[in-house]
Amino acid sequence: MEFSFQILLFCLVVLIAETVGTISGFGSSIFLVPATAIFFNYHAALALTGIIFVFSSAAKLWKFRKHIEWPLMWKMGLPSVIFTLLGAFLNARLNLQIAELTMGGFLVVFAIAFFIKGDLRFAASNRSLVAAGVVSGFLNGFIGTGGAVRGAALSAVGLSKSVFVATSAGIDLGGDVGRSVVYIANGYLDAKFYSLIPILMVLTYAGTSLGKKILDNIPEKVFKKIVLSLIGITGLLMVYDAVFGKQIVA
Repeated sequence: MEFSFQILLFCLVVLIAETVGTISGFGSSIFLVPATAIFFNYHAALALTGIIFVFSSAAKLWKFRKHIEWPLMWKMGLPSVIFTLLGAFLNARLNLQIAELTMGGFLVVFAIAFFIKGDLRFAASNRSLVAAGVVSGFLNGFIGTGGAVRGAALSAVGLSKSVFVATSAGIDLGGDVGRSVVYIANGYLDAKFYSLIPILMVLTYAGTSLGKKILDNIPEKVFKKIVLSLIGITGLLMVYDAVFGKQIVA
């Protein structure tokens, strides 16, 4: 792939998205997937980010492997993997406009909901955890991101930071591998994108490290308001693209 100004700008966006995702606590998928779709076609965005998240989840799972909450991971992880595959399967068979419109609408609603009530939680019963796995998994496969739902569920349980990261990564990994395989099998990833993969992996880890440093010096509540604004704006851009068929960045 020719490394044009557009690619360089995209790499910068990836670095920023991963940094902001680390600081906000929502994870980077909610930023990276729609941001990638602004630069490339939506199918390529799903495949590229899916591959990135496979390596990211695997690294976190290995580093925090001693802190996995296994019962919780199975309760959310199994339904998440199954419905991630279902979402990825349906993504290739439904109108792409529906996927983009769903993604944009989800981001807008998510931003508004957390702006109004930033401490949204729900009861952490077995039924709600399984339901969260189903919903987050389906969204992961269909629109590329469901981390907000999973994060809300894990937050409701009151896990420590290490257990949260390890368990979330364990839930993510199976679904990320599954949907990436489906996306690639469906021909979403053109060979011209292969050279971007190692670069994006480096940017992902760099953004995570930078985000941790910034988080120590900026009030998290203030920054989350900024992040929610960015989520809402990104969602509106996705809706615009779906309705009018025009990418903001060409």
